[in-house]
Amino acid sequence: MWPVIALVSWFFLGLVVLLLRHALRSPISVVPLRASAEALKAAASEALISPVPRPSAAVPPIWWVRVLARIPLIALYGAAHLVAWMAYRVVPYRKELVRTSLATTFPELSERELRAVRRQYYLRFAQMAVELIKASAFSPAEIRRRVRIVNLEEPQALLAQGKSVLLVAAHQSNWEWMLLALSLELGYPLDAAYKPLANDWAEREMKKLRTRFGSRLVPAKELLADILRRHGVVRAIAMVADQEPTTSERRHWTRFLNRDTAFYMGPEEIARVTRLPVFFIAMRRRARGFYEMEFERLAAAGGEMPHGTLTERYARLVEAQIRAAPPDWLWSHKRWKLKKSLYQSRRNENQPQLASRGSAGPSP
Repeated sequence: MWPVIALVSWFFLGLVVLLLRHALRSPISVVPLRASAEALKAAASEALISPVPRPSAAVPPIWWVRVLARIPLIALYGAAHLVAWMAYRVVPYRKELVRTSLATTFPELSERELRAVRRQYYLRFAQMAVELIKASAFSPAEIRRRVRIVNLEEPQALLAQGKSVLLVAAHQSNWEWMLLALSLELGYPLDAAYKPLANDWAEREMKKLRTRFGSRLVPAKELLADILRRHGVVRAIAMVADQEPTTSERRHWTRFLNRDTAFYMGPEEIARVTRLPVFFIAMRRRARGFYEMEFERLAAAGGEMPHGTLTERYARLVEAQIRAAPPDWLWSHKRWKLKKSLYQSRRNENQPQLASRGSAGPSP
């Protein structure tokens, strides 16, 4: 029996690592604007957004996914516990990175409290991995039962008026189920630009797992053409933008989790060009296997605001939900590889911080 348990655990551990690497390839980046077409083309070439592809012909997942999805969720959670223990104790996965990041963010916590957060982080990420597999067998009713959506009426009202909307989220809680639930409940086309995975097998299978309820995937290089070609289509465009902008010089620097942190300005630049209203989607864990999504407006349609304000508001909302539920964010991601230059530091000293204005929310 123990060899079987060990084999299953190693399989799930590999799956968790694969999912983590895939998730971290989903930032957004946009270069400075000169003209609308140029800006959108730049955004298309650099945007990397969590995939939400449209299923082609109800293609079923491969056999091992179908087999695993038949296992009761409670049993899969048991496997997740073992995987998390192995990733924390036996084969530590970026343990020092997680420890340092948490200690810097929460200096007020004792070592005992930090250790508890670290253990919960590995456990919850392993749980999310098995939840993704199980979702391949969930009915729409089961997804709706497990993911509650709050304040969806506001973006739906704009869509009903013929106005497309821009949605931004973070890698918090189970963002995979967020995509599934939103595609079921929105009632309008849901598009997302993305950069395909290099591995064809992983790309194909992750699409099958995530593309069950009609959302549409737009490759990043085709984003501009898609926006122009489908400009008359009322839709939501979804983005995940909390990762590091290593591929773009267009960055917004702010204090985030007690560090100088660079953010992509993709949502802000795209909103400025398209004049779309922007909403932040917060994702919270209510209990194991149950989540809540809540929409909060970041910017009104066509709203004018100072440079960096929308990005600052986004950063503040992301930080707030991380501090409210520390184990639910991606602490094993190398988020702070970029270092703020002396020039950027001096420039910020000569400009008022947008944080106070950003946290106040958009004007009515």
